[in-house]
Amino acid sequence: MRTRLRLTRDGETYVSLITPVQAAAFRRALAFLRGRNLGDPALAVQLGADAKAVDALADRFAGEHETSFELRLTPQDLHTLHSALTAAAVMFLERNMFSEEDFHRELTFYRENFDALALGIVEAVAEAGDSLRIRGGGGGS
Repeated sequence: MRTRLRLTRDGETYVSLITPVQAAAFRRALAFLRGRNLGDPALAVQLGADAKAVDALADRFAGEHETSFELRLTPQDLHTLHSALTAAAVMFLERNMFSEEDFHRELTFYRENFDALALGIVEAVAEAGDSLRIRGGGGGS
């Protein structure tokens, strides 16, 4: 699995070349967390987006992709994807122990694939330059 994203900054968005396997990982992470039906407040804490936004983003990765494809992503989209990839693992804690078997059975990927892809998002944004601006971002007191 190629875990590095290719991002090119284009104004306030990024143009990314997404592989079919990356699309499947993104779609599975988003759909899994959305499917837990924890409600918009919990989803907002987990992913920084409400159910409607998560569904819309997941739909952009839907379909049987046989080749890589370009997709325009906002900083918020990238934040939501990163959050989904990193949040999925905690849903597989049993007695405070992570269940790799259950994670793989449910998501058809290994945790290290999700972790590496999440890191790949951050590194690609850093390489593309400019600061990542996320709605409601910034410090707080």
